[in-house]
Formats: sequence, C-alpha cells, structure tokens
Amino acid sequence: MKKTGNTLAIGIDFGTTNSSVARATSARDVELVPFAAAAGAVESYRSLLYLDLVKDRGAARIKSWSGPAAIEEYLAAETKGRLIQSLKSFLSSRGLKNTEVFGRRMSIEELIARILRDMREKAEAHFGADIRSAVVGRPVRFVGADNDEDNEFAENRLRAAFETAGYQSVKFELEPVAAAWYYESTLDHDELILIGDFGGGTSDFSLLRVGPGVRSRGRTARDLLGNSGVGLAGDAFDARIVRNLVSPALGKGTMARSLNKVLPAVPSWIFAKLEHWHHLSFLRTSAVMNLLNGSEVNAFEPEKIRALIHLIREDLGYELHRAVQKVKLALSAEESASFRFDDGVVAIEAEVSRLAFEEWIAEELGQISCCVDSLITAAGVGRSDVDMVFLTGGSSFVPAVRRIFESRFGAGRIRAGNEFTSVARGLALQAAGRGKR
Repeated sequence: MKKTGNTLAIGIDFGTTNSSVARATSARDVELVPFAAAAGAVESYRSLLYLDLVKDRGAARIKSWSGPAAIEEYLAAETKGRLIQSLKSFLSSRGLKNTEVFGRRMSIEELIARILRDMREKAEAHFGADIRSAVVGRPVRFVGADNDEDNEFAENRLRAAFETAGYQSVKFELEPVAAAWYYESTLDHDELILIGDFGGGTSDFSLLRVGPGVRSRGRTARDLLGNSGVGLAGDAFDARIVRNLVSPALGKGTMARSLNKVLPAVPSWIFAKLEHWHHLSFLRTSAVMNLLNGSEVNAFEPEKIRALIHLIREDLGYELHRAVQKVKLALSAEESASFRFDDGVVAIEAEVSRLAFEEWIAEELGQISCCVDSLITAAGVGRSDVDMVFLTGGSSFVPAVRRIFESRFGAGRIRAGNEFTSVARGLALQAAGRGKR
C-alpha cells in the first residue's frame, strides 16, 4: 500500500533520449528507480512513446506505451503503430503544437505527459509512496531556442506536461548545475569546476564553486560564475552519420528525368527529416508517400527510392537509430567500425573510420569549443583556475569531444562517472536541500 503525502526528495531528469528518476536517501546517497526491461532492469528510461489502435469492447481506442515497453511493443507489432521520439526537442517550437495520431490531434504536452505519468507510477510502485513534487532538470538552452523568451516558452510547456502527468509542484534546475551537485557529493574539499553535460539534443556548461566549505558557509549567487549552452549534441552527431552513410543508399543524389529535364529524384527536405530520426514518423503521410511513389517511376536508381519508401512506410526510425548508435559507440573505442542496417528488405553496410566521423562533426565540435571558450572568458577566469572538469552524458564518450577539454585543461583534470544518471542524482540531492545556493 502506498503512503500518502510526498516526503520523498525526488529528482527527475527528463532527457531527449533517456530519462531517470532518483531520490536522495541521505546527505550523500541516492537511489535510482530501476525500470523493468526484457534484458533486465535499467536505470535509464527511454524517452519515447508508442501508440497504436486497440479494440476495446468492439470500439477502437488509442493505447500508449513508453520506455522499454514501448520498444518491445513496437518491435513485436506486425503492423506498426506510431513511434514518437525526442519529444523534448519540440518544446521550443511555437509552430509545432500538436500532431495527428490515428485521426486525433494530440498536443506535444499531452504526449510528453504520457511518458512522465508512466515514469511517476513506476517510481511510486518502487518507493511505495505517492509522488506529487520533484526537482526537474532543464537545459541551459532548449533545442531550437534562440533567446530567453524561447527558453521560457519551452520550460512552461514542460511544466504543463508535468502538471498533466499528476505533479502538483515542479521546481526546475539547470541540468549541468544538477550534475555539479552530484559531483560535489564526492568531494572532501572545495573546487572551481566546469561541468559539461551532453544530452541527445543539447550541450550545456556551468562554471561554479562547490565543496564542503561552500556548503557550510552557505551558497551565494557568486558561486555560480556562469552558464552556457548550445542546441546540439548526440542527435546532431547521429545526423551526420545518416547524411554520409545512410541517405546516399536511400536515394540522396539520385537523379530522375522529368519533362525532358534531369532533376534530383527526391526533394532535399525529405533527407533533412531523415537525418533527425525522431522526425521520421512525420514523413509517413499520404502526400509524402505519393510523392516518393512518383519519384520511383522516373528515378535512374529506383531501387534506392524503393528502399526509402520501405523505411518510411514501416516506420523504421528506431531500428535506424539503433544502428547509428552502435557504430558511434564503436568509434568511441576503435579507430574504425562497420555500419550495418538490415531489416530483411533494406540492407546498408559501410566501413567508417573515426577520422572520417570527426571530419563530419567538425562544425558541431567547433560550436561546442566556442561555447566553452566564451563561458570561460565571460566568467573572467583563466583555464588554470579551473580545478576540475566533470563530463556527463552519452556524447562525453566521443573522443573528439573529450579532446576539447583535454586540450584546454589537461587530461589529468578531466573526471566522469554515472554519465547517464548524474543529473538525476544531483536533482534528488537538491530536492533534499543540499542544492541550495
């Protein structure tokens, strides 16, 4: 039986790709919620939603699954429903308020709330208590946000989603600052630290003073020297892999004859959507499919267009993403790796070197470097003044990303740990009172 009231110190990291829920059990200790999955319990909950039409007493209704259950239902379905991913990336978009799912308009907030509600209920079952309040992470800069108004708009939409999911009180904290609270719990001395938090959609940085001395004297606004962020991270790296390895096999660059002219067989905007795998399901419309069917007829390489049609019709964004993630992870450990995507109908295979991958993401690496440098300059400190750099998030494993910090601060001052859950841990510690400034 669940306890009533909310005495738990809960932190929630709702990420673009993965999410976590934690509670602080003491001044230093944090417990993560384990989520059931086919391969065993996991602490990172996939931030995706699968919707399908099901029969209920003879009438059709929309049923949803999230997290590991969504993946399992999607993979098991012979006729695919709708798999929606990276919803956090749409929060700053004023133009994308809702999407149609089986004839029903559903808002972005409603879709996110379904994921958050499932996470809350699983956390309540694990802890044996109701959860109605939490400290929640947010990026320094939401994906697509150009100014403070865009960030405020996105945060308000995220708050509305939490309220729809049953939360009565939500306090937001910047994700890199939350990671700092976790890192601080490991210290026995004070430090000036730079936090780099790399999510699926954003790369965020904070420069602040932490440690037992800071806590004992009481935090002040001057302890946070600055925040900065850029709206790109792991998803942007994935897009480069898709552009260079996947899209050419699906018709990018393929020509077609139309009215005695030779033109691209497929409009470039379709491949732009394909690069952002969470947009793939939005391509599965009658208008797009009719366009591609017409392109296949006139294309010089129709087999490539057929492969693209199959990918979109069968909504294979998750499988494509999984193949991209696999090669990206392999390139973090090896100098070269094989990209393989094969669903039994479409097969794509290519060798890629780490050097080539780093060339593909050079522009993104440059933006991250500039963001870090501008933060240090704006804070008025030298690189030698930074005692430690703590990196967290999936893209912190990419060697080229780590070199940005090693070249500026030295390899000996780089720390990492609990890359996928450090933000949730820090949020829980703040919820317990240790994160007060």
